[in-house]
Amino acid sequence: MALKRTGSIGMSDSTTNVPPKYVPPKVWQWEKETESRFANINRPIAGATKEQELPVGKHSLQLYSLATPNGVKVTMLLEELLAKGIEAAEYDAWLINIGDGDQFGSGFVDINPNSKIPALVDHSTPKPTRIFESGAIMLYLAEKFNAFVPMQEPGRAECLSWLFWQIGSAPYLGGGFGHFYAYAPEKWEYPINRFAMEIKRQLDVLDQNLAERRYLCGDEYTIADMAVYSWYGQLVLTGLYESKEFLQVDSYTNLVRWATEIHERPATRRGRKVNRASKSGIAERHDASDLDALEK
Repeated sequence: MALKRTGSIGMSDSTTNVPPKYVPPKVWQWEKETESRFANINRPIAGATKEQELPVGKHSLQLYSLATPNGVKVTMLLEELLAKGIEAAEYDAWLINIGDGDQFGSGFVDINPNSKIPALVDHSTPKPTRIFESGAIMLYLAEKFNAFVPMQEPGRAECLSWLFWQIGSAPYLGGGFGHFYAYAPEKWEYPINRFAMEIKRQLDVLDQNLAERRYLCGDEYTIADMAVYSWYGQLVLTGLYESKEFLQVDSYTNLVRWATEIHERPATRRGRKVNRASKSGIAERHDASDLDALEK
């Protein structure tokens, strides 16, 4: 999404890394990007841009997603449910290529009017049930199969608090820090510093909590751990945005210990490979054998 620099004056200051002054116009106007990597992802209007039906496989659960952190958290949960022997958690996973604008296809918009991955349709209900937003999908599945979410207080409240902590915090990591540190066409000191400070505070929140707990909520592994790992665990272990040194992630020893344990779980390894359009994963998943073949 490009912004009109109406009223911009002067040149950037190389000593303070201050961008040219931008004076917002009275009315914002969208200038559609043509060269940016986000050209097919961001736009200021909702709704479908093309007719595109969604495929439906043989299982009750139909997932439409991509192996971003938000997508991974759901496939991690599904693989954990299957590892527990819950056969009804079998699912078909279909690739939604957001770079190609698949999220604006009419079929996808029907199940997620916000045009963001992931989205899930449960065909086991009398009328197919759509669920969108990753946290909502995780809670729906955990409650449906009575697994990975405490059903009694105070454990339930603790789990949901950490789950929604992640939902509220991730925009600072992905949309804020990640964008300005890794993706913005220019490196600007103010937004990078602003978001780096917030991310380091969040990492410290997690590290202090995990100093006295094996998992986020105590001794039990929950959907909160899966959701937070997908962003912050991968950040400290695999280096999202190539920022490990910049953020000094190794200093958060409790967080690294926790993330490493989750990273090594078989279901985590399998879930991270689903809807990954590269040699390290599978674009679609329709049966456990799809992942079995990849791991051989």
